[in-house]
Amino acid sequence: MSPDEFRKAGHDLVDWIADYRERVQRGDFPVVARTAPGALRDALPRQPPASGESFASIRADLDSLILPACTHWQDPRFHGYFPSNGLPAAVLGDFVSTGLGQLGLNWQSSPALTELEEVCLDWWRQMLGLSDRWSGVIQDTASTSTFVALVCARERASDHAATRGGLQGQPRPLMIYVSSQAHSSVEKAALLAGFGRDNLRTIPVDANFDMQPASLAAAIQEDRAAGREPCAIVATCGSTATTAFDPLPEIAQIARAEELWLHVDAAMAGSAMILPECRELWDGIENADSLVVNPHKWLGVSMDCSTYFVRDPQFLVRVMSTNPSYLQTAADGRVNNYRDWGVPLGRRMRALKLWFVIRDQGVAGLQARLRRDLDHARWLEAEIRREPHWKILAPVRLQTLVVRHEPPAAGGESPDAGALDAYTRAWAQAVNDSGEACLTPTLLDGRWAVRVSLGNANTERQHVADLWRLMRLTTNEGRRT
Repeated sequence: MSPDEFRKAGHDLVDWIADYRERVQRGDFPVVARTAPGALRDALPRQPPASGESFASIRADLDSLILPACTHWQDPRFHGYFPSNGLPAAVLGDFVSTGLGQLGLNWQSSPALTELEEVCLDWWRQMLGLSDRWSGVIQDTASTSTFVALVCARERASDHAATRGGLQGQPRPLMIYVSSQAHSSVEKAALLAGFGRDNLRTIPVDANFDMQPASLAAAIQEDRAAGREPCAIVATCGSTATTAFDPLPEIAQIARAEELWLHVDAAMAGSAMILPECRELWDGIENADSLVVNPHKWLGVSMDCSTYFVRDPQFLVRVMSTNPSYLQTAADGRVNNYRDWGVPLGRRMRALKLWFVIRDQGVAGLQARLRRDLDHARWLEAEIRREPHWKILAPVRLQTLVVRHEPPAAGGESPDAGALDAYTRAWAQAVNDSGEACLTPTLLDGRWAVRVSLGNANTERQHVADLWRLMRLTTNEGRRT
């Protein structure tokens, strides 16, 4: 493709993306993909093309093959999983990043990549209200950030066992403590870091689904008495299922007294901390050792952009560093080499899209959108509480509601638990099958419920009102057949 051909194709593709965003905002597509499993795979050729094809041919297949198999996360009626909004400025930042083709092996390989990331992460730190004792780096996902945190916790607790015999040489098993509401990525990270599932201990939660500090303290003492070695606590600020917030002041006090690593998972909810009125939800954060917040969720940066903050970057570098001769430069010792702040050696220029979004929206613009989403959640909460047979099952702390419709059974009795679970999953599926919205079910205390996660960049009050109308139509006497 020549520069002129690239220019023409690029303009055409930007127009196509802009048109797609307009169509999504109008509601031209069913929110959830209706394609059958394997349909796209079967529609694609079995062998690669022997000769190059025209861009027009590729572009045509975007409409005929790819779009029908997409679930439209940017649709204002998408209320599933979590907000993941590639704001237009972020899309352009990603486009420039790919166009520049920078590769961050060390500072010298791209000074712009490293120093822009330093500046953007410090901006982001200030926006979150964190002190200057934190240093940040961009990872791909919270899963990776949590893995890095647990590797650091392992090495601190074992006096850098990885440089000797690894965990096999440890006389006592190292223990990780999480609440029952912790994200599944914590378990995965513990397995990959070598702790083993048996050494991941689940701590009970209270009626608000927050970790119980007294139970945590008791579990640590029990493990010490049994010859096990407590290593780290992973606290959650804004759990996936219920937006639970573990009590950081009490947990941090335990972590300090027991000399344990404290990692805080605030992947989605952390973006709310750009609002000063929300920061009380993570009081005590300054006492953590590491923290993850994903701007590629509620903030509006496109996937993938996970920010990992640590209090002791030199310890992180000691654990993660590699220094082969072909990457050594005269600048070493005076600059950050971000290859030593995580798992991958090569890094792409993720900071560009964060930089674009912050500059395009400004702090005030980002704050206004999040406050709008919080207001939507409060409005929907009030509407639901007015309706009989609807229950809100967890505190509505931010933009996620967890609900269940519990119609009386015959004779006015409470419905059977199994029947109610089947009914809950059925009406959630019916909402998604309608093409008019996307919701995600979740298990809560062993029972099925439905999550409503607001926060799409284009969601306005009318979209929320339409969702509430659809939920009632799908569950009540006017239920669709």
